[in-house]
Amino acid sequence: MGLKSESTFLGDFLRQCGGYAVIDGGLATELERHGADLNDSLWSAKCLVSSPHLIRRVHLDYLEAGANIIISSSYQATLQGFEAKGISREEGEALLKRSVEIACEARNIYNDRASKGSWDDFIDGAGLKRNPVLVAASVGSYGAYLADGSEYSGIYGDAITVKALKDFHRRRVQVLADSGADLIAFETTPNKIEAQAYAEILEEEAINVPVWFSFSSKDGINVASGDSIAECASIVDSCKQVVGIGINCTSPRYIQGLIQSIRKVTSKPILVYPNNGETYDGVKKEWVASRGVVEEDFVSYVDKWCDAGASLVGGCCRTTPNTIRAISKALSRRSRSV
Repeated sequence: MGLKSESTFLGDFLRQCGGYAVIDGGLATELERHGADLNDSLWSAKCLVSSPHLIRRVHLDYLEAGANIIISSSYQATLQGFEAKGISREEGEALLKRSVEIACEARNIYNDRASKGSWDDFIDGAGLKRNPVLVAASVGSYGAYLADGSEYSGIYGDAITVKALKDFHRRRVQVLADSGADLIAFETTPNKIEAQAYAEILEEEAINVPVWFSFSSKDGINVASGDSIAECASIVDSCKQVVGIGINCTSPRYIQGLIQSIRKVTSKPILVYPNNGETYDGVKKEWVASRGVVEEDFVSYVDKWCDAGASLVGGCCRTTPNTIRAISKALSRRSRSV
């Protein structure tokens, strides 16, 4: 879809949702729960090749839980990553588009069931109420492609410049912009140069699809690399395509302060979808659970985040449909009180 008006796209959608929107939750751990083996450099994108039905199932689980925005399985789907697995450039581009098609299929199934009254949760005094749903095409960082944990540090080395990152991401962004997604989500952006590279691609290619940026942080002050969150947010705020800015894959305890920092440099909607507080060990390729929070504790933060300025809330790694269901209920209560 084209840019309706970058200033009203998410604003209009938020009004349809009652003032707040629910983003979906973790994909990879849910795929594993349904039986997928993701021990692979493609991670969740492996299922685009081996088991697309599982991706559709997880999308549906989140829609049933109350998600208003579902994010495609293209986070770690790169043309370079596919080629390393012997998948041609043409096939890789088809898989990128397929990730969005699967999410759209899940939305269609959800809407069809809702129109037939299958969801008891959506019956109110005025009759059937269907959750509005957007499909976001995920773009993961260069570090995600490397699959070495550098997406969580943002340290790519001196050889990786803005130009190198533009060369790496350009074609994928073009394909996803033409995939039928409602918006593009640049996720877990760990440093300033990658934000700059994305921003320049949007300008140079005249991308005509709304986008959001979400950054990751390890300290609640800066993005993962140590660059200033305010500076990163300012870079992307100046892009006309950007309809929202926020934080993902970051511990819940850091989110409130980061929202406040972002709010100082943008008037655009702020989105947050933290992980559950665990830390990823990029060497062992596993989550360390020492600081994880249970779902009840996670949801207890929601009002604080909204008070600080967030209007779109969901979950990232290790969050589940139960987390999203609880967030949906919390935001519904907040909408009713407003």
